[in-house]
Amino acid sequence: MTTIANWCVVAACVLPILTVGMAKATTRGPRKNGGYDNHNPREWEAKLAGWKARAVAAQNNGFEALPLFIAGVLIAQQSHADQGRIDLLAMAFVVTRVVYVALYLKDVATLRSLVWAIGLGLSIALVAMS
Repeated sequence: MTTIANWCVVAACVLPILTVGMAKATTRGPRKNGGYDNHNPREWEAKLAGWKARAVAAQNNGFEALPLFIAGVLIAQQSHADQGRIDLLAMAFVVTRVVYVALYLKDVATLRSLVWAIGLGLSIALVAMS
């Protein structure tokens, strides 16, 4: 059965890709002039600065946050916890991740860390529903 929480898992998996995609899309032009280099993407990423470098960092953190969130959704669902509550926590997680990315790109470090902690708490709350 497909649930809102399941779609939130998909959204959480796609968000990091979209995050770094913004940096890639705004770095057009020939590779020799600093444009996106699909032949050496890690080397290209290492040369970024400013919000584009923060987009890469936000992408990495997004991937790091996924295992606990996905596990939380699956554990809560397999434990037959209240699906409405699972859906709400999963939606809240996705919203916090979107806010987290925005704060990261704008370099609002302290608030970003607080939002990260809220997202972590939401993932833990999902696990605790079992």
